[in-house]
Amino acid sequence: MKKLVECVPNFSEGKRKEVIEAIINEVKKRKDVEILDYSSDPDHNRTDITFVGEPEAVKNTALALALKCVELIDMNKHKGEHPRMGAIDVVPFVPISGVTMEECVELAHSFAKEFSEKTNVPCFMYEEAATKPERKNLADVRRGEFEGLKEEIGKNPEKTPDYGPNRIHPTAGATAVGARFFLIAFNVNLGTSDINIAKNIAKAVRHSSGGYRYVKAMGFEIKERGIVQVSMNLVNYQKTPMFRVFETIKNEAERYGVPVIGSEIIGLVPMEALVDVADHFLRIENFSVEQVLEKKLLSLE
Repeated sequence: MKKLVECVPNFSEGKRKEVIEAIINEVKKRKDVEILDYSSDPDHNRTDITFVGEPEAVKNTALALALKCVELIDMNKHKGEHPRMGAIDVVPFVPISGVTMEECVELAHSFAKEFSEKTNVPCFMYEEAATKPERKNLADVRRGEFEGLKEEIGKNPEKTPDYGPNRIHPTAGATAVGARFFLIAFNVNLGTSDINIAKNIAKAVRHSSGGYRYVKAMGFEIKERGIVQVSMNLVNYQKTPMFRVFETIKNEAERYGVPVIGSEIIGLVPMEALVDVADHFLRIENFSVEQVLEKKLLSLE
């Protein structure tokens, strides 16, 4: 079985097309990885890209992309709705086939060490690659964002990075590097401009405030549309399925007299997750993912 790793870097630019294209081009020009998807959000002022390949090729591609981010992005000038602490904000490695999670953890540490040595950008390891329990959750690692970390790093022992100097990079900030299960970035849009409603609903569904175990959520304004959004990372769709989270948000919104006007998936989503949604809402009896035509065709290759 061919060894395949997925990498989903998120970088702090979602508005300047020429900068986004220059960074994405670092991946496009590689012959040993395949781009699966990329998308930019001007409100979040953030771009994510998904690519796959063999482990070493993926690491080297992520490194080239990260170096270009350091070159072109100044965090002192960055404003956006999404939490962030660095030009290249997050670099997660995900096992796809023929690769264990342990191998992805090693890959993440190898990337962080090399990247910090080349750039002096401090790196913090998270999720399965975390070096201590309190850094497993990305939200905890990134708390305070670029501005807060700039004040704390070098002074607060809890903010000592895993790799790189114990000081913020003056323009590129800091980077979180991890290994994790497949994550679904799932957003639900609400028909109101009241940000407090979105924040209250996000609080109801996220694990850290008593909600679902595998949900991270925040409330954001989508100013150009005059609406608000519950923006989520579903970090284990098998244990907390999309439909359960969506139904809870819909019910919570009804309490405020607010409609759900749409939802969106950022990046890619496993077929199994969408099949679960169809199975739930259509109430199909004795249904199996093996009944999906594309699943059957893929198994014949």
